Amino acid sequence: MIKSMTGYGRGSIEENGRSFTVEIKSVNNRYLDINIRLPKQINALEDNIRKSISSKINRGKIDVFITQDKFNDEDIVIEVDEQLAKAYYESFILLREKFNLVDDISVSLFSKFPDVIKVEKIEEDVEKVWDTLSIALDNALNMLIDMRTNEGLKLSKDIIERSNYIKECVTKIEKRSHIVVDEYREKVKQRVEEFLKGIEVDEARLLNEVAFFSDKVNITEEIVRLNSHIDQLISTLNSCEPVGRKLDFLMQEMNREANTIGSKTNDLAITNLVVEIKSELEKIREQIQNIE
Repeated sequence: MIKSMTGYGRGSIEENGRSFTVEIKSVNNRYLDINIRLPKQINALEDNIRKSISSKINRGKIDVFITQDKFNDEDIVIEVDEQLAKAYYESFILLREKFNLVDDISVSLFSKFPDVIKVEKIEEDVEKVWDTLSIALDNALNMLIDMRTNEGLKLSKDIIERSNYIKECVTKIEKRSHIVVDEYREKVKQRVEEFLKGIEVDEARLLNEVAFFSDKVNITEEIVRLNSHIDQLISTLNSCEPVGRKLDFLMQEMNREANTIGSKTNDLAITNLVVEIKSELEKIREQIQNIE
């Protein structure tokens, strides 16, 4: 089952006094490119996060946003600098008496001086934090993968429909190609005979030359290969492995066969069918750019 590289996932967890929210966005990319934004105090977990993502996703540009809304009580320490507070208090008393100020010395006044009351986040137990964070991360990843899978189903359906239409066009070309070769052989023979009218020529050699040039416009091999590529394309869409690069290669081969068919024939009906095929191949190629 193919997967798209586009998706979004979100997961939240509140446990052991901690609360995390994880958001993951992904878009198409040639390789796996993971960008992580997380709170400074849990930077040590970046490698764990990266490994979890790469174990489930193979391609795409992945943006991860992690926020921590609640902290364990043990993670926060409040310190009061009593010596500094005393110095401030004595200074306030001095100012009050010297300038005859209104007495408004209060706790709220001291709180305005950050050096007096300090709030510090102590280094957290990485393993305990990971036990909580990993749950939110897994939820976000599962949601992302579900979305990528659903989008992959839509892409697969569209590609199969277009592939079947291409196959119909190839069938029409195949039926027309036999007529074109016969017509071409007869036309060349008539022109040569007209050009050499009155001149004695070796009939057997003439027929060989006509057959040689007729073979040059024969597109049987290209038709066989194109049909084979179409079958392989549809079969690959049912694979459970990442197949984006393989599908891209098949597109190049199919486009090459279509171009060869177009260059070998001057038949208007076949030329129009080749244009239809190349148009559908381009649409499929655009879809494949978003497949993992």
